[in-house]
Amino acid sequence: MTINKELLEILACPKCKGDLTLTTEENGLDCTACKLRYPIRDNIPVMLIEEAETLES
Repeated sequence: MTINKELLEILACPKCKGDLTLTTEENGLDCTACKLRYPIRDNIPVMLIEEAETLES
């Protein structure tokens, strides 16, 4: 199961309120402005800043 497109359109980065993009593996949501990846666990996006991973440059 993947993230619903309507849900993806309304989700925003909790840190900068910017747009998020779904990873190609569909296991996370990336914020390019903050360089953070929010994980998706059991088809639920975990939108907590402390749970986010830093993206590599």
